[in-house]
Amino acid sequence: MKIGILSAGGDCPGINATIRGVGKTAIVKYGMEVIGFTEGFRGLLYKDYIPMDEKLLSGLLTKGGTVLGTSREKPFKKKDSDPFEDKPEEIKKNYKDLGLDALVCIGGNGTQRTANLLAKEGLNVIGIPKTIDNDVYGTDLTFGFDSALSIATDAIDRLHTTANSHRRVMVIEIMGHHAGWLALYAGMAGGGDVILVPEIEYDINKVTDYLQERSMQEKSFSIVVVAEGIKKEGNKPAARYIAKQIQEITGMETRETILGYIQRGGSPTATDRIFSTQLGGYATDLIHQGIFGQMVAKRDGQITHVPLEEVGGKLRLLTPDDPLIERGRSLGVCFGN
Repeated sequence: MKIGILSAGGDCPGINATIRGVGKTAIVKYGMEVIGFTEGFRGLLYKDYIPMDEKLLSGLLTKGGTVLGTSREKPFKKKDSDPFEDKPEEIKKNYKDLGLDALVCIGGNGTQRTANLLAKEGLNVIGIPKTIDNDVYGTDLTFGFDSALSIATDAIDRLHTTANSHRRVMVIEIMGHHAGWLALYAGMAGGGDVILVPEIEYDINKVTDYLQERSMQEKSFSIVVVAEGIKKEGNKPAARYIAKQIQEITGMETRETILGYIQRGGSPTATDRIFSTQLGGYATDLIHQGIFGQMVAKRDGQITHVPLEEVGGKLRLLTPDDPLIERGRSLGVCFGN
């Protein structure tokens, strides 16, 4: 068999480990031929690829980013600047011309949606979910989350010392446009006093009342963790908006930190390396068995697969009664409501 691999959407720790898991299992266990498309679906569209052998796959386990590169090319969206009349047809033609038996698509929600549409066009597709946001529907966990969580938690730990030294309120912004998984877990792991996530509507007055009460209890500093996608006015970053509100309402010295793309960079944690390897190898096992139109997933602690048509374009979001939120409330954490 001959399989193609691509990584699409944003970069994320563990993509290279996943590519390695797919590729080495294909070559070593099944004797398959493997090619990697550069820059996500753009490589598939322009037939831009590299042959992948064991030598090329060696050393990828610990590397961040993606050796294949990535892009946000959406083949089912037509732009005026596109040189192709019908991008899906061009992809199907390239898939056939290259003699591919299957295509592995590594990516987040948008990638899984495109993978499902390609499967409906007749391609043999397997999806592997990745995102630091942990918001891909159909799986309990995505690789990249643990690595980003480690980075974000370390940042919060460091803010504790400067907040304590200067008797300040420190507001730190964590990635997460729609889902607050990373902000919640980093906030809890880092001992955040206030955690604001997109799924829970907050009242800024309840936040400031809480912070003033802490101050009256002679707690000399506070850590406020906010997801970038929380509701706010204007175009200011979430941390800047919240910090300004806190300082204006309470008069307490407040500073913001926007962690940004640091959360997506660097080497994956040991947990993500193992998880990525498991997902990649399982995806190749499915291909060998002739099982397609599926996304590899982790459910109830087991590596399994779910139909792409059930997950494409959907989001896995927090619920207000999430057990970790309930635990946080019992410890006195403020969620702004």
